[in-house]
Amino acid sequence: MNEFILLRHRQIPDLDQLEVYRQHGGFEAFQNAVTAMNPNDVTQEVKASGLRGRGGAGFPTGLKWTFIDNENWPHYVVANADESEPGTFKDREIMEGNPFQFLEGVALTAYAIQATEAYIYLRGEFWQIAASLDQQIEELEAAG
Repeated sequence: MNEFILLRHRQIPDLDQLEVYRQHGGFEAFQNAVTAMNPNDVTQEVKASGLRGRGGAGFPTGLKWTFIDNENWPHYVVANADESEPGTFKDREIMEGNPFQFLEGVALTAYAIQATEAYIYLRGEFWQIAASLDQQIEELEAAG
């Protein structure tokens, strides 16, 4: 039972290019969410999927989203990609090899919790990843 889900496309060349990511189904989940689902539907689907955080606790993502206080605004997404678990590079693997999947996840989260802003926390050693993500975010903004 070694089914790859998050890293299933890791062997595809040039996946850090928006057009290549889209050719392999990139942003279809986001498009479906914002056109056919309301934020609560997205949260319920994520809960039902069993998706868990990539940190040491593996906390259920959809459950975490239900803790958002909908009486107080604004809401923010903070993607913690500090990679502070010793000897792991799970966040780095996605951000370098499939950055648009990471960014699509941030966008889906923002939609689900109705966030007005998103922040990505990176450690200082990941300055090259930060520069690449900045470019990829600009590319997404330009693409609409």
